[in-house]
Amino acid sequence: MSSGTVIPSWLTRVGVFDLETTGVDVTADRVVTAHVGVLDVHGREIAARDWLADPGIDIPDGATAVHGITTEQARRLGRPAAEVVAQVVAALRSLLRQGVPVVAYNASYDFSLLAHEASRHGIEPLVDPAPVIDPLVIDKAYDRYRPGKRTLEVVAAHYAVPLDGAHDASADAVAAGRVAQALAQRFTLPDTLAELHTRQIGWARAQAESLTEYFIRIGRLEPEETLDGTWPVRAPRHGAAR
Repeated sequence: MSSGTVIPSWLTRVGVFDLETTGVDVTADRVVTAHVGVLDVHGREIAARDWLADPGIDIPDGATAVHGITTEQARRLGRPAAEVVAQVVAALRSLLRQGVPVVAYNASYDFSLLAHEASRHGIEPLVDPAPVIDPLVIDKAYDRYRPGKRTLEVVAAHYAVPLDGAHDASADAVAAGRVAQALAQRFTLPDTLAELHTRQIGWARAQAESLTEYFIRIGRLEPEETLDGTWPVRAPRHGAAR
């Protein structure tokens, strides 16, 4: 990021957070790797911590194909899941209590899965973490009609943010933070974190409603199904699609 770029003051120091997991079900799947870091105004990581957990269940081959961690590696090298989850929650809670925003791409996935993992291990979860910045939600809100996928790899490339080693928790977390800073260069974001956080709640809900309508129209969802637009932690709901 150019030193001459004017960005909101709250983006001069941001936390970054990402999980790699056993699957995509936030209620049942488990943490495998995690990264929490801090970026400065130039997008340089000035603090970081990584974790490898033994999730306590087998890691499916499909998940291993994404992040590269096998069940054997996790069991041999990983720390107990409860220990890792407790430390990740504590690291995030510390940043948020300091007023440092935490960037997470598709935040409702990572924060929801972490909340379920915390509850599973008897750890106080982050029920309503704030302030959170979700580049996926912001990008969709400000550039709604841009065609193509909105994966982190694609969006990072669109904003000229390097992403080497996609699906590595560290690489993804840092890239997401830099995408957030790039969005602030491209668009006029709210002046305060509180306003941005509140707007993202509404944007995420509207985006889920729009996607639900589309999926029903193409037959991917049944008419009675809905996508959960609760953000940044999804509410437990029965009979709803992921």
